[in-house]
Amino acid sequence: MKIIILGAGRVGESVAESLVSEQNDITVIDQDPARLRLLAEKLDLRGVVGNGIQPSVLQEAGARDADMVIACAAADEANLVVCKIAHDVFNVPTTIARLRSPEFNQGDELLGKSGFAVDNVICPEESVTRYIHQLISYPEALQVLEFADGRASLIAVRATAGSLLANHTIAEFRERFPHAEMRVVAMYRQDTEIEAVPSTRILPGDEVFVLAGAEKIRMVLGAIHNTDQPVRRLMIAGGGKVGLRLARSLVGQCEVKVIERDQRRCEYLASQLPSDMLILHGDGADEDLLLEENVGEMDLFLALTSDDEDNILSAMLAKRLGARRVLSLINRRAYADMMQGSTIDIAISPSQTVIGELLTHLRRGDVAAVHSLRRGAAEALEGVARGDLKTSKLVGRKVEEIKLPKGARIGAIVRGEGRSSEVLMPHHDTLIEADDHVIIFIPNKRLVREVEKLFQVSATFFG
Repeated sequence: MKIIILGAGRVGESVAESLVSEQNDITVIDQDPARLRLLAEKLDLRGVVGNGIQPSVLQEAGARDADMVIACAAADEANLVVCKIAHDVFNVPTTIARLRSPEFNQGDELLGKSGFAVDNVICPEESVTRYIHQLISYPEALQVLEFADGRASLIAVRATAGSLLANHTIAEFRERFPHAEMRVVAMYRQDTEIEAVPSTRILPGDEVFVLAGAEKIRMVLGAIHNTDQPVRRLMIAGGGKVGLRLARSLVGQCEVKVIERDQRRCEYLASQLPSDMLILHGDGADEDLLLEENVGEMDLFLALTSDDEDNILSAMLAKRLGARRVLSLINRRAYADMMQGSTIDIAISPSQTVIGELLTHLRRGDVAAVHSLRRGAAEALEGVARGDLKTSKLVGRKVEEIKLPKGARIGAIVRGEGRSSEVLMPHHDTLIEADDHVIIFIPNKRLVREVEKLFQVSATFFG
């Protein structure tokens, strides 16, 4: 696909890096020539210097032939205008805008074709908040991703010494908990993928990806960690956009303390949040403050400032002082890769949380959801099987007959709609039916195109 990206900031760079790796033709527009030069040296893409809201700049970037424009500049206004011009002047088929303001929501008439012509909205802050909410709901998980409108979930967990998962084979663990129906779709040991077969022995420190029906997730996590301790006390270091969004969303759910170093921001937070939420003026890496506020009694400590180093230091300090679990927001992916699974339990890269949302719009065939795993190295893809035995590569075939690329594997099948739906853990002789939602783990993004083709029906299908 020919894709134009407006903005070479953190989000734009991460989006470009992800899309270039899939052999897309990428052009990035930015007003900073030095930033574009560095990006072009690092990635196989073209840079155009200029203001993207000017039609001449969009034309130079190849808008006449573009399949998609992704506007992720810092200002909402610029992103809205670019989408409008791309649609009205250049007839670009798909436009995506990064919008921070909560005033603009997907599906609003103002964003329709007669308005700003924004097909899809992405908001990294909102994505991060949703992501963290899932981790609060399932505190023992490293990652919780939903498929088939929430009917199935993929969870990532770390096997810890003494847990019921460690030092057992996958088959032994499943035998001990037959009611927690699940499928281990992938395992990583020191960043290297390990074949996840029944005889594979799980060692302490291994990262394990498990697929299960949504109603089984809590049971699966309880079986793995032999505990189901909810998050009741939570401390947030950083009252910026993400910190405030999260605090607002947790009203009435748990005890929340927010630490913010800027006095004026503290006053604003106090005006926006209920009086039972404690707003503290101070530094999240101040040991005396953390001790005074009983950080050791916290079920979860979240470092959510805009400074990576501050987040890393405060999260590590909170962990040393006794916080049960700590989470750090880390913008630089290299930092996130280093810190994940260290003293810091969970490292989140904001730009990576939106990649999956973007990838869903890029996938060919009837793809319903895409989630980026392992900081973009792997993917979990949900597609809908359409057609029949003659027109589909899936429908009417057994799992063992489906020609998956090497390493890719079917993790689950969601059959039916609404309350009558069921989540199946497929076996070699499971038959794929029309309209099944098939969830496939893809260990390497180079294999994505082959998997997409499975969900494309031949031209004789008119369903």
